[in-house]
Amino acid sequence: MLLMHLRPDFAQRMADIAPFEVMEVLEAARRLEADGRDVIHLEVGEPDFPTPEPVIRAAQAALASAPMFYTSALGMPELRQEISDWYAGTFGAAVPPARIVVTAGSSAALLMALGALIDPGDRVLMSDPGYPCNRNIVRFLDAEPVLVPSGPDDGYQLTAALARAAWGPGVRAAIAASPSNPTGTCLSTREWIALLEVCRERQGTLIADEIYQGLVYDAPAETVLSVADDVWVVNSFSKYFQMTGWRLGWLVVPDGCTREIEKIAQNLYISASTPAQYAAMAAMQPEGLAILEARRVELAARRDVLLEELPKIGFAVRARPQGAFYIYCDVSTFTDDSFAFAGWLLEQTGVALTPGRDFGEAAPAQHVRIAYTQPVDRLREAVARIGAALERLPARDSPVRGRNGDLR
Repeated sequence: MLLMHLRPDFAQRMADIAPFEVMEVLEAARRLEADGRDVIHLEVGEPDFPTPEPVIRAAQAALASAPMFYTSALGMPELRQEISDWYAGTFGAAVPPARIVVTAGSSAALLMALGALIDPGDRVLMSDPGYPCNRNIVRFLDAEPVLVPSGPDDGYQLTAALARAAWGPGVRAAIAASPSNPTGTCLSTREWIALLEVCRERQGTLIADEIYQGLVYDAPAETVLSVADDVWVVNSFSKYFQMTGWRLGWLVVPDGCTREIEKIAQNLYISASTPAQYAAMAAMQPEGLAILEARRVELAARRDVLLEELPKIGFAVRARPQGAFYIYCDVSTFTDDSFAFAGWLLEQTGVALTPGRDFGEAAPAQHVRIAYTQPVDRLREAVARIGAALERLPARDSPVRGRNGDLR
């Protein structure tokens, strides 16, 4: 007897949670590679550097000698202390270990923060363009993401003025990122203070995304924790510390809030990875930090090369990226469909870029994101390939359009 296979009746929220478009680009790029094409990957937001050797050694030593049991849901006390010491030594910020929760990646940190702060139907402000997971997590919690359009004049950031104008009934929180994805722009300490004042005036909460914090190039790195202790701060070992696959992050909460996050962590994932926590402690030691600083300098050089070369081929950079490893480019000279444009460039040149559609509703069809996660010589080659392909168009202002929005 055959049993009928019934399609599950998915929750309504799933209709509003979009996939990553960049993963479709990545899949198309891998198909080209499987056919023998040389692809330059500038699409995925992951450093090309390997995990620093001291981090690997620390993990190996722990695996050989330490019990790999669950840790506290808050994280290993030794790692929480290391993070506290890092804030004090790097930023002069007093962040006691009791306010630090080690998490299973920064995505878990944001999920728990929002889970503790918002109810179904609440609204959360965030900049558009912005990191897509922020709005998708809000929607997963049956709340409403409010995308606030921002542009070059705002540094593509949720400024205090934009937040004040957008704050309406039902808004409970605001999320801001510095440096940001996809634009690489930053909020200054003065701008953080102004945004925080808006949140306080409206009796809302500010959530600061600082996962690219150490990757800044024109000024010393900053943290909002230097000027406020009522902000919820999401951070990560993935980007500056270059431990993406280790899936480890942390959340800093205001005094008195740790127990609520601990309850969520106990139920969601019990505890973060034990070997990853041992490894992360080495990332914050002088040997590991020296390696990371050298790589930060290399990333700055890559950014500067692209800022010089991209305008030569007609890719306009409307706001100078100050950090992370992204450049958000206006490509409206060539297209009114950046997804089709990215597919055409991939096919024609073997260069993979991310279309703006991933990042919100503020002119996504006119923008692409470039991740400078390749060596300088490969970046120069990528620009040369794109420039040559664009020169072959019938006219410099001829747009590349897709019929159905699919990659061709």
